[in-house]
Amino acid sequence: MQVVTIIYRLAVSLWLGGAALFTFMLTPILFRSESRDSAGRIVGLLFPGYFRWGLACGVVALICRVILSGKGTLVAGIILAVMLALCSFQSFYIEPKAAALKKEIVSFETTPKDHPLRREFAKLHGVSAVCNLVVIAGGVVLVVLF
Repeated sequence: MQVVTIIYRLAVSLWLGGAALFTFMLTPILFRSESRDSAGRIVGLLFPGYFRWGLACGVVALICRVILSGKGTLVAGIILAVMLALCSFQSFYIEPKAAALKKEIVSFETTPKDHPLRREFAKLHGVSAVCNLVVIAGGVVLVVLF
């Protein structure tokens, strides 16, 4: 069981670390150093892999948590299930819709913020950002408490 515990902790830590690195380091650096359109294109290319990483780490962590059973399993399992649900929602719903909208918006630099497509994209981006922060918060709780 010690190996399963190590794999569980590693999966959660890699998920949390990847999400934190992408959210708080990589994305801000790209948007500071590149044009809005260029940074958005790069981040858009990275998103599918980012979400697959989260899904893979989450599935491994959830399987390990089920195998481990015991103190905190139910709470940790619920947190992992919520994190996975949010990551799945981002991966299979938000990201494809946002990518399709980005193709319709010629340029984020020249298209007015009040343009209907930009407003729709902003809503999706807001929902995705909240999902991402909840996933990160869940990861922190799992690392600290379990």
